[in-house]
Amino acid sequence: MTIVFKVSPNVQKKMIEYYQDAKREKTPPYAIFQAMEADTIITLYESGKAMFQGVSADIDANIWVDMEKKLNNRLIDISENQKKQDKYKDELKYYYSISTIGSDEVGTGDYFGPIVVTASYVDKSKIDFINELGVKDSKKLTDEKILKIAPLLMKEIPYVTFTLNNADYNKYQNLGYNMNKIKAILHNKVLYSLTHKEEKYPYQKIVVDQFVYPRKYFEHILEATQKVTDITFTTKAESKCASVAVSSIISRYIFLMKMSELSKELGITIPKGANDIVDEVGISIIKKYGLNKLEEVAKLNFKNTQKIKEALRSKN
Repeated sequence: MTIVFKVSPNVQKKMIEYYQDAKREKTPPYAIFQAMEADTIITLYESGKAMFQGVSADIDANIWVDMEKKLNNRLIDISENQKKQDKYKDELKYYYSISTIGSDEVGTGDYFGPIVVTASYVDKSKIDFINELGVKDSKKLTDEKILKIAPLLMKEIPYVTFTLNNADYNKYQNLGYNMNKIKAILHNKVLYSLTHKEEKYPYQKIVVDQFVYPRKYFEHILEATQKVTDITFTTKAESKCASVAVSSIISRYIFLMKMSELSKELGITIPKGANDIVDEVGISIIKKYGLNKLEEVAKLNFKNTQKIKEALRSKN
C-alpha cells in the first residue's frame, strides 16, 4: 500500500522530530528524510509531500491526517490513494492479458549518447517468457541485467528501433523542435514501421507512455505524411504494459552499445546522465579533439555546454 499527500509546514516539523530516531542513513533524491517505522517506510520530500509505503501505511498516514485536522483544521481523504492503486492494478491485469505494440525511448536525459526509440510487439502468448526473464522498466534494471536479457528478447520479440545521433538532434534543436516534439516524431516513426511491416501482428492495443498530452502529441506529428493515431496513452506504461517494458529494455541495450562504441572511438570513458562528471569529460573532449567534436557527440542545448565553455574560459 502506498499513500501520498501534502503536509503543512508545521506538521512537517513534527514529522521530522517524530521520526528522528527511525531515519535511514541514505536519503532518496529531493527528500528531507526517509524513515522505517515497523513495516512502513515514510519519506518526506522537499515539495512537502509525504509518502507512506507498506502493509500498515494507512495506520501511519492517519497519525498525520489527524494532526493536520487538529493543528490546521485540514481534512485529507486518503481513500483517493486506494482508488488510484486499484485503478493501476486493474490496468496492470488488463494490459498483461492482451497482445500489444508499445514504444519507449532512452537517452533524452543524457548529455552524451543518442536518443534510441523502440517499438515492439508482444503477443500475449509471450508474457510468461518475458516474465521469466525478469522484464521490467529498464530504469529499474542494472546495466548488467539489460546486457544479459536484451539479446534474448531481440531474438524472440518483433521490434523496430531508430537511433537519433546528437549531430541530428542538434539540427532538430536549431529548427526549433523541443524534446517532446522530437520524441513524438521518433515514436511515430517506429510505431508506423512496425505496424506496416509485411508481417501483420494481431495486436489489440498500441500503448505509449504519456510524456505529453495526447492532443499535443498529435500536434507534434501533424506534418508527418505517415502516422499512427490509434494510440492508448497511459502514465507508467513501462510497468503496466509488456511491450513498452520490452521496448524500454531494447532501447537501453542499444544505447549502452552506442555509448561503449563512443568511448572506444574517443579513448575516454563516456558517462551517462548530465552531472558534473559529464562536464569534466566534455572539457577533455574539447581539449583533445576541439569544439567541433563536442558538437557532434553532445546535446548542445543542455546546460552542460555552457558550464563546459565557462570552465574552459576560466582556465585560460
